[in-house]
Amino acid sequence: MNEVSFYIQRLEKKQIKPTAVRILVLRTLMESSYALSLSELEAQLVTVDKSTIFRTLNLFLAHHLVHEMEDGSGSSKYEVCENEDSCSIEDMHVHFYCEWCHRTFCFKNIQIPLISLPENFRMQSVNYMIKGICDNCIKKTDPTED
Repeated sequence: MNEVSFYIQRLEKKQIKPTAVRILVLRTLMESSYALSLSELEAQLVTVDKSTIFRTLNLFLAHHLVHEMEDGSGSSKYEVCENEDSCSIEDMHVHFYCEWCHRTFCFKNIQIPLISLPENFRMQSVNYMIKGICDNCIKKTDPTED
């Protein structure tokens, strides 16, 4: 299967009509090593206007292809759901926001702790964010750090 076919299948599995822009946004999100904001996507996709990217992200959210998190920077960050079939709370993981470079990293191997809510409360989403300084920024400021 070639690269474009992979993205088309991923979109169609979520009942999203594959268009050139949607494939481009999905590919950019999937190739990123960290969660991206609308502004970061706009900077990487210079041929696509901001409103089109925004509408695409909202479509992806509505079809549970991506999930959104707030890292405290004032802008939402987006990441493709790990599981192709669903983007459930059980699949969610810890995120780390670097207060120096302002990037949000995904720690997919660290699951969000289970939380028991009081009776008659139902969780719809969860945002588990750790804030600090990433390893790259630490290395830039402290040359003795390896």
